[in-house]
Amino acid sequence: MDAQPNDHCSIQQTLDQVGDRWTLLVLRDIFRGYRRFSHIQADLGIARNLLADRLARLVDAGILTKVPYSQRPPRFEYRLTPKGRDLSVPLIALMHWGDHWCADDRPPVLLVHHECGTPLDVAITCPVCDDEVAAPDIRSLPGPGRTMENQATA
Repeated sequence: MDAQPNDHCSIQQTLDQVGDRWTLLVLRDIFRGYRRFSHIQADLGIARNLLADRLARLVDAGILTKVPYSQRPPRFEYRLTPKGRDLSVPLIALMHWGDHWCADDRPPVLLVHHECGTPLDVAITCPVCDDEVAAPDIRSLPGPGRTMENQATA
């Protein structure tokens, strides 16, 4: 099979794993501490078959793991793997974007630092000079995963 135009795009590959509304909302609930199917289903009001599908996909992708909590009947909790926990920053960034552009400057939920209670912010900083970097100051360069084969599609 020939490579598709976006096969070598990290954004496309991410969307292939987590890029639909229900998947993102399931992840939001799991980050909030909902781990059991019934709790997630009740909170989201999602159809059981859709939730089962999204959870199975997240487990297959290595984003969640199933952990048994009952033998009779067999029941499972869904927990974030390290790969899943790494989705925290992108989800928070989406939330902050929504707070700014969709919530009339009245965010429905505040994320705060557990230790001091300060509301969190999302920022991109340079790891060398520690300066905050704005979108106009970011440029794209070929990365180490770019080959001649995928150069035209990246």
